[in-house]
Amino acid sequence: MPAKERILVIGACGQIGVELTLALRKIYEPQHVIAADLRDEHPLLKGTGPYVTLDVMNREMLHVLVIRHHITQIYHLAAILSATAEKNPALAWHINMQSLIHVLEIAREENLHKVYWPSSIAVFGKGAPRLQTPQHTILEPTTAYGISKLAGERWCEYYHERYGVDVRSLRYPGLISYKSSPGGGTTDYAIEMFQAAVDSRKYCCPLAADTRLPMMYMPDAIRATIELMEAPADRISLHSSYNIHAFQFSPAELAAAIQQHIPGFVVCYRPDFRQQIAESWPESVDDHLARNDWDWKPAFDLETMTRDMLQNLQQLKKR
Repeated sequence: MPAKERILVIGACGQIGVELTLALRKIYEPQHVIAADLRDEHPLLKGTGPYVTLDVMNREMLHVLVIRHHITQIYHLAAILSATAEKNPALAWHINMQSLIHVLEIAREENLHKVYWPSSIAVFGKGAPRLQTPQHTILEPTTAYGISKLAGERWCEYYHERYGVDVRSLRYPGLISYKSSPGGGTTDYAIEMFQAAVDSRKYCCPLAADTRLPMMYMPDAIRATIELMEAPADRISLHSSYNIHAFQFSPAELAAAIQQHIPGFVVCYRPDFRQQIAESWPESVDDHLARNDWDWKPAFDLETMTRDMLQNLQQLKKR
């Protein structure tokens, strides 16, 4: 990889940020991957490379950081996620939108090589087909998070078309990880279910048993993100956001997969406000464009993900 690249990961202590930062530090010189967040440095990041405290809402602070560290790429991951956003939609809109504009404006002014910004299946609403949701379809999100992600996609494409900013994006499904805690998303129930199973606790799920949603294991999500960013510019046909898919399951199907390994695990179902959010999202998405443009292909399915999650969580518990 070219040594001249200097990468800033904003939101590096979040669910995606921790693992993405560590993965980037294996590819690039660790000192050239700057981790930034409002929070204290995540334990898994300590000693692996530089860390700075950053409020992405402070445009001047961000701009100075980019110039001082000779940043050439930004991965902008900081956001208020779906379930949390419903509790304070105005704040979610302000933070999610204004932080993205700050990043895009600085990328334009400083001629950064690339910007990554994550979108979500939350951009789809009830008007879109729920099975094999197409890349291009009706987008009528019904959540504050989804509205901000749809607007963000339009801003990303606008900055590419008008100013030539090479901004790239994925519409993440629900993400499952054992390394870092979930951050307030509707699909976080899956991680909570795994943790309860390993702790020998009964789990009460906030979604109905048969609510199927698209999901992805974090190693696949990290690999997809880096593969997209490393793809030659002439292979990227979308600068709004790519559909991306691995597998789909319901809470009952996940519980059954876990019970293959932990037979006594008990799950109950008490749907709350997150049920309505989940019902506005797809069950599966059509990601043929990602597969065609930059050869995306997932490595994990429900069975292999379940086995790997349980093994790693059980190892962590023993420490």
